[in-house]
Amino acid sequence: MKKIVALLIAAGVSMTAFAAPDTFTSDDNHTFSSFSYSHFGYSTQQSRFNSTKAKITLDRAAKTGSVEATIDAKSVDTGSKLFDQHIQGENFLDTAKFPTISYKSTKVNFNGDVPASVEGNLTVKGVTKPVTLTITNFHCADHPMAKKLACGANATAKIKRTEFNAGAYAPNVGDEVTLSFAIESLKD
Repeated sequence: MKKIVALLIAAGVSMTAFAAPDTFTSDDNHTFSSFSYSHFGYSTQQSRFNSTKAKITLDRAAKTGSVEATIDAKSVDTGSKLFDQHIQGENFLDTAKFPTISYKSTKVNFNGDVPASVEGNLTVKGVTKPVTLTITNFHCADHPMAKKLACGANATAKIKRTEFNAGAYAPNVGDEVTLSFAIESLKD
């Protein structure tokens, strides 16, 4: 009997070592990206995109992963229809020519067993630049309603909008933009 238990334990360990990575798809109702910037120093304006989709691959045992996200730039929501149109114009996102913003990771960095940052390439207005996302919150658990594994995270990064050909009115309207992402995803 002891030999059978030892074999089962050994099999379990070897199966864990070779476990396939998990893939996740973002939950549209709980995944959003937002941005904030200084408006003439008077205030920090905060806006969001109402449509962000992501695919995540995560292998926590091997401490590897990947992220691919697409933001519908036309879903920008500043709280003002006039400013939504302004942000979509040629001086900023030029959504007529560039309807999406994308992010594709090149590396996921772990701190112990938890992802801590994601290195990758952000494409805005046809310009691609390396951007590192700092993960400020990460949690995986069985989802009580969906009855499957779910993972969620919050992440931030700072970019210069002038580097993406979206620098109208800088520096009066701040060049530095803080990007924030809230994502919840379900295992495929």
